[in-house]
Amino acid sequence: MKRRDFLKKAGLGAAAVAATAVNAPAVLAQKNYRWKMVTTWPPKLPVLQEGCERLAQRVKEMTDGRLQIQVFAGGELVPPLGGFEAVSQGTIECASGASYYWAGKEPATQWFAAVPFGMNAQGMAAWFHGGDGLKLWEETYAPFNLIPRPGGSTGVQMGGWFNKKINSIDDYKGLKMRIPGLGGKVVAKAGGTVVLLPGGEIFTSLERGVIDATEWVGPYHDLRMGFYQAAKYYYYPGWHEPGTYLEYFFNKKAYESLPKDLQHILDAACMESEAWVLSQFDANNGSSLQTLINKHKVEVIKFPDQVLNDLRKLAEEVREEEAAKTPIAKKVNESFKKFQSVVGTWGTVSELAYYNTIQPKYPLKG
Repeated sequence: MKRRDFLKKAGLGAAAVAATAVNAPAVLAQKNYRWKMVTTWPPKLPVLQEGCERLAQRVKEMTDGRLQIQVFAGGELVPPLGGFEAVSQGTIECASGASYYWAGKEPATQWFAAVPFGMNAQGMAAWFHGGDGLKLWEETYAPFNLIPRPGGSTGVQMGGWFNKKINSIDDYKGLKMRIPGLGGKVVAKAGGTVVLLPGGEIFTSLERGVIDATEWVGPYHDLRMGFYQAAKYYYYPGWHEPGTYLEYFFNKKAYESLPKDLQHILDAACMESEAWVLSQFDANNGSSLQTLINKHKVEVIKFPDQVLNDLRKLAEEVREEEAAKTPIAKKVNESFKKFQSVVGTWGTVSELAYYNTIQPKYPLKG
C-alpha cells in the first residue's frame, strides 16, 4: 500500500472515531424509558380509561418509542384507589384519577377536581392555565413527591341516581349515597351517609341496596354503567361537580429523570388529552340522554330550587371548614374564590346571557 493511501485511510478512520466520540452524548441521550400507569377506572371505560390508553399511545408516537407507558385499569396492578400511594412511593411511575379521592391525604386536593357550586370546565381550565391553579396544585402535591397535570373535564355532571324523590333538604337525612369530595361532605352535612366506592363497585351496591343513591358522571357513562336498571330517578344539575377535572400525576423522581424534550412531550400530550376528554363528553352526553329518556323511560328531574339553595348554603360552610384544616387548603380556597368571582363576572354577560336569551331552547322530550 502506498504511503499516501495509508495516510488517507488512517485519517478517515481517525475522523470516524472522533465523530463517534463527539456524538457519544447524543447516543447516550437516546435512553429508552418504560413506565407503568395505574388508574381508578374500570377496564375499557370510554373516555376515562380510554383516554389513558390514548395518552400512552400518543406519547409513544411522539417520542418515537423512547418513552412507553403501559396502562393498567383500577385493580389490575394496585387497588382502584391505591394509585396515589403507589406513585408517591415510586413503585409506579404515574397514575390517573380525580384529585378529590385523595382528600384523606390533604384536604386541598379536592379543589382541583370539583367544588360544589364552583366553576365549570371552562373556568377550571382558565384557573389552571391562566391563573395560579396549576401552580398551587403542584405545590399541594410536592410533599408527596408527585407532579400533577390536568387530564380533562367531564363538564357539568348530572345530579345523580336516586331511589326516592328529593323534594326538600330533609330527604337527604339517612340517605346512603356514593359521592366523593366536597360534594360528599355537603351531603353528610345534610344528614346523609356518604359511601366512597370506585366505579366498578357502584352498580352492584346500588342494585343490592347497599347505597340508596349515587352520582357518577353523566349520561354517556351512566347509560353504559346501567344505572337506569337499579334506580328510578335521574336528577340534574350536578351542583356538586359543575366542571369535574381529571388528573394525571407522575412520580417526581421519574418525571425529572426524563430528558427535557420528553418532559415537554409528556406535558403536551396531557394538554392534548385535556381537550380531547371534554370534547368526548360534550359530543356523547346528548344522544345518551335521549336514549335514557326515550328507550329506557328514565324520569329526569330537576332539583327543586329550594333544595339547591339549601345545598348552596351547606356547601359554603363545608368549603370554609375544609379550607381551615391546613394552610395550603386555605391558600387554594382563597385563590379559587377570587378567580371564580372574576370569571363569573365575565360569564354573566357572556355564557349565561347567551344561553338565557339567544341560544335556542331544547326541552327534555320523553
